[in-house]
Amino acid sequence: MSIKLLGIAGSLREKSTNKGLLRAARASLPEGVSMEIADLGDIPFYNADIADKPTSVSRVLAQLAAADALVLACTEYNYSMAPALKNILDWASREPDNALLAGKAVAIMGAGGGMGTSRAQYHLRQVCVFLDLQPLNKPEVFANAFAGAFDADGNLTDERLGKLVKDQMQALADKVARLRR
Repeated sequence: MSIKLLGIAGSLREKSTNKGLLRAARASLPEGVSMEIADLGDIPFYNADIADKPTSVSRVLAQLAAADALVLACTEYNYSMAPALKNILDWASREPDNALLAGKAVAIMGAGGGMGTSRAQYHLRQVCVFLDLQPLNKPEVFANAFAGAFDADGNLTDERLGKLVKDQMQALADKVARLRR
């Protein structure tokens, strides 16, 4: 069985620890699972007055359409999710019948200060309910981005967190398999 994942980071920074979590996830995927990572750097804010979707939006929407499940690296800004992540979900939710999101399994992870994006992940879970996404309950991945778990380029170096990410990717693959039955 082949499973295609799409990773989306809320941070736009190249050396983001949240992008580092996605790279770690991609490197630890179970057999038969692949993951593409979306680039949100050129996605404009959603605006219903935009009649023709920008090419950048169409690109990510096509990636969403091809994905069996999502891996969302939830950056935390001011106790909530980053606008880049919420924005692409807003664009995707405007497709007819919410076809790009409804029923898809989602793994949520995040790296940030102190509590490692737990507050932002909670807000993202609330958004997932409305969008009919199917987030994993466990394992949860909350990484402190400032406690030595990442190198200067945002790459995950902590073995314990790496194992947690790997376990989460296995749980996501298992959930996709269950949803396909």
